[in-house]
This record gives sequence, C-alpha cells and structure tokens, in this order.
Amino acid sequence: MAESDPVARTGRNESTEERMDRNWMELIQELRVLQTGVQILGGFLLTLPFQERFEELDEWQVTLYLCNVLVAALTTILIVMPVSVHRRLFRRGLKATLVSNADLVTKLALGGVALLIVGSAALVFDVTVGRTAGLVTGGTIILIVLVIVVGMPFWILRRAVHNNNNGNSPQE
Repeated sequence: MAESDPVARTGRNESTEERMDRNWMELIQELRVLQTGVQILGGFLLTLPFQERFEELDEWQVTLYLCNVLVAALTTILIVMPVSVHRRLFRRGLKATLVSNADLVTKLALGGVALLIVGSAALVFDVTVGRTAGLVTGGTIILIVLVIVVGMPFWILRRAVHNNNNGNSPQE
C-alpha cells in the first residue's frame, strides 16, 4: 500500500484470507486451552459420586454439584462447536463467518469456564469448610472473574486508545 492510501495499516502484510486463517488458528489455540481446563474440572466432578462422603451431601450441595456437571457438559459442547461447524462447512468460502461465530462461541465458553470455576470452588469450600465459606468463596471468585476477565480487557483497550491518541504506539 502507498503511504497516501487512506486504509489504516495493521502492521501485517496479509490478505483478508490470510488474516481469517490466522484468526481461525488463534481461536482454535484458545479453545484448546479452554478445553484442557474444562476437562480437568469436569473429570474432577465426575469422580465425586464415587467418593464415600458424596452420600453425605445435603440437597444444596447435590444441586450445586449437578449444576456444575451441567455447566461442564454445556461448556464442552461450546468448545467443540466451532470445530464441528468448520468441518460441516469446510470449503464453502465462509471463513469470515466461521471466525466471527467462533469468536462469539469462545466468549460464551469463557463464561461457562468462569461459572464452572466458581461453582466448583463453592462446592469444595461448602463441603469441606461449610456453607458460609462456600458462598463467600463463590462470591469472591465471581468478583475476581468480573474484574480480570471482563474489566481488564476494557481497561487495556482504554489504555491503548489513550496511548494512541497521545501519539504513542501500543507495545506488543
């Protein structure tokens, strides 16, 4: 592109197709990380009914346990969905649509992982220390997730926009 070209440069010399391919691969890598975490937490949850103390759980704890299993299953479905859709729509010229939808699904999966972390920690604290500890732990982790997973990206974006407006280039 010439310097007089009004199109903003992204710092990469790639075609739209190359950018979509790169974005797709980045999403797949992110989903792999999520999948590992969900598998570990889900596997942990699936072993609990085989423990002796499981029969001692009260109604709240059993409900929380079953909700965690449900969230783990649904989050796993979300994580594999982009790959499944990609396989079904392969070579149809829909890469931009696939990337856009996979981005949305990945955000939903992140929400599922956050719920799974909160629910699992709340259950463990409830069973081992007591109901109040479980509720406080769950509430505290929700606040931490909101700050780190939701608030931090907005703060970083605001900072980057501020730096760009002051003539500073963002550092990568």
